[in-house]
Amino acid sequence: MAKTNPHVDVVLIGLGWTNSIMGMEMTDEGLSVLALERGPDQDTVPDFAYPKMADELTYGVRYQLMQRPAKSTLTVRHGVRDLAVPYRSLGSFLPGNGVGGAGTHWNGHTWRPQPQELRLKSYVEETFGADTIPEEMAIQDFGVSYDELEPHFDFFEKVAGIAGKAGNLNGEIQEGGNPFEGWRSDEYPMPPMKRTLNDTLFRDMAAEQGLHPFPMPAANASEAYTNPYGMQLAPCNYCGFCERYGCLNYSKSSPQTCVLGALKQRKNFAYRANCEVMKVNLASDGKTATGVTYIDENGDEVIQPADLVIMGAYSLHNVHLLLLSGIGKPYDPISGEGVVGKNYAYQMNGGATLYFKDKEFNPFIGAGANAEVLNDFGVEQIDFGQAGFIGGSYFSAAMTNGQPIRNMPLPKGAPSWGAQWKQAVQETYGHTMTIGSHGSNMSYRDCYLDLDPTYTDDHGRPLMRMTFNWKDNDVRMTQFMKQKIDILSKALKPDDYKLSFKDFDSQYDVRPYQTTHNVGGAIMGTDPTSSVLNRYLQTWDVHNVFVMGASAFPQNIQYNPTGLVGGLTYWAAKAIREQYLPNPGPLVQA
Repeated sequence: MAKTNPHVDVVLIGLGWTNSIMGMEMTDEGLSVLALERGPDQDTVPDFAYPKMADELTYGVRYQLMQRPAKSTLTVRHGVRDLAVPYRSLGSFLPGNGVGGAGTHWNGHTWRPQPQELRLKSYVEETFGADTIPEEMAIQDFGVSYDELEPHFDFFEKVAGIAGKAGNLNGEIQEGGNPFEGWRSDEYPMPPMKRTLNDTLFRDMAAEQGLHPFPMPAANASEAYTNPYGMQLAPCNYCGFCERYGCLNYSKSSPQTCVLGALKQRKNFAYRANCEVMKVNLASDGKTATGVTYIDENGDEVIQPADLVIMGAYSLHNVHLLLLSGIGKPYDPISGEGVVGKNYAYQMNGGATLYFKDKEFNPFIGAGANAEVLNDFGVEQIDFGQAGFIGGSYFSAAMTNGQPIRNMPLPKGAPSWGAQWKQAVQETYGHTMTIGSHGSNMSYRDCYLDLDPTYTDDHGRPLMRMTFNWKDNDVRMTQFMKQKIDILSKALKPDDYKLSFKDFDSQYDVRPYQTTHNVGGAIMGTDPTSSVLNRYLQTWDVHNVFVMGASAFPQNIQYNPTGLVGGLTYWAAKAIREQYLPNPGPLVQA
């Protein structure tokens, strides 16, 4: 029989970026807050301390900081008529495990969306005509504007301590920044990171080509910094252990480094690790949440009463929990009815590897977001009608690491094993650089998430099923980017280079890593018949349940999602504090 805990005002599901922020915001209101994290507790010391974290085999290859498929997975298929099978070995995406979530092991690329990305459907229809949108495409507007989110982007960047150079300060274009970004009310909290040879070559070449290079906005501290919560970041030492690792130097922005140290000091906040939420409990009318049921670290079932439930788990887990809890109508791709699970989207990437015999790039001197970037081929810079696709991409020349297992690029024709492979490694290590394309991915009527009818987890609950494949629109987009990167690669005059982009015969493959930018399934919008959440990330059906994270995206933007996720979290927190708490109920009338 389940035991029942004492009541709290707010229960947070997950303790990564979004719910660390929500913990600060809700405790500011004097509310009692309890966070439940399915993974273990972890902090910079002792868990990420040197030399433990500088272990490529354990963390970079064996994914020590990631969720184990044996404990938490989903099933995957390409189409609605296919049989889905479990994602049994991590590859395509890497959900974080434990306190801090994926915010502990990310690279730190921190972007705001271009303003039109937040109203993409309206922008396309107004600018290029409704016929530009393919019949099977399901893009929507977010329901909130860039101007409304700008103060929250700004505050998140100050909390996370982002290093960069503004390109548009209150409408005035700034030299050295991104001239295509939305307006900013303030400069970045820190100046850009130091340049390395690869991105210096890329920057100079791009400028000669008449393009507009600028330093990537980086959640890697370029100098000592103290954020608005009093948390201190140390200057990055370019150790090269960012992606897949916790930062050992207090230099990479993470919930641990930027928020949790301050949050844990608050007497009205508590958290419990190794506690997996099974469902959100609903009142008899199904319109109000009464709390959650979870399994604690001893394997016991516990009921946690609460007045307000805020989901801040990984995007896929948010959707799974909504489906298991019966909140919102599940999406049906055949009829087009329902909303939960609708508009799952991913990311469309590609790139070039360039080999130079006479250049030494010192790849062991790297950082997660150390890069020079182009945004000349972004969403707002492309004529969709003429190009024949909807979407965009940024290009980056990055030097993230020189780890000898994972970062061993070889030229075309090099053998994959044996003595000749060793010889090729010796000749090429440190002589290669890359140009990457990080592109948008649109949503489609037959790309969605639902409950699998066959497979269950170790609690007997249905696994979530992902139905997803690449579509012609997004392949046309990435092939367009391939042509542009081919030109840029040749302009750098390498001794050799190779391109890697998806083509029209490409099928989604879960084996190689691509990104951990899974979005959609619990999308926000202005109409309850086409979205799960209203513009404040409040569920339409259960007014005291709010859902944070990239699961709210109606389609994926061209950028890494964390900056938008952070801005949306502060936007929702403001609405909860100023509108919901004084008068609990729906913030938008259906």
